[in-house]
Parts: sequence; C-alpha cells; structure tokens
Amino acid sequence: MVLVWDNLNLHLVPGMKTFAAEHTDWLTIVQLPAYAPDLNPTEGIWSLLKRGALANLAAADLHQLVRVINRALKKIQCRHHLIDGCLPPTGLTMRTGGDITN
Repeated sequence: MVLVWDNLNLHLVPGMKTFAAEHTDWLTIVQLPAYAPDLNPTEGIWSLLKRGALANLAAADLHQLVRVINRALKKIQCRHHLIDGCLPPTGLTMRTGGDITN
C-alpha cells in the first residue's frame, strides 16, 4: 500500500509516524512538500470529480453526496486512461503489480 504523505494534519499526529514505522513491510510512504497539489495524484482524481459529477450538484443531503461520489469513482476506476493521466504531472510511474515509484 502506498501512502501519499502530503502534510495533512492527520498525517502529522504523533501516532502516525509510529504506525508507519511499525508497518514498513507493507506500507510505502511518498512524502510531499507542505503544499504540492501538482505532485499528488489524488488531486487529479478530485479534479475529475469536480469537473464531472460534482460540477453542478446541489446535494440534498450527505447520503446523496456520498452516493454521487461513489458512482463517479467507480466510473473513473473503469477508465484506466483517466487514472493514468493523473500520474505524469507527479513524476510517479506505475510498475508491474501496481506499485508506484518516483
């Protein structure tokens, strides 16, 4: 599993570093500078969601918002070219087996 560590407050809590150190056998951390949306492939996915399913959505409630996001993410998941398009700006590449390298 790869954790893109982008200095989100949750990533900076004391227990997170301990957790990461204890699970190096299955956890790979890619650390980003304090503000670097262009280096984070997750930002590309959010951009796709905001331009698509969320562009003009006025959700009636949280349940509807979650349902719309889940549906949009499933559509993106089936279109590998969209996901692949989020990687080049980051400098990351996919290796055989789904591992991400930089």
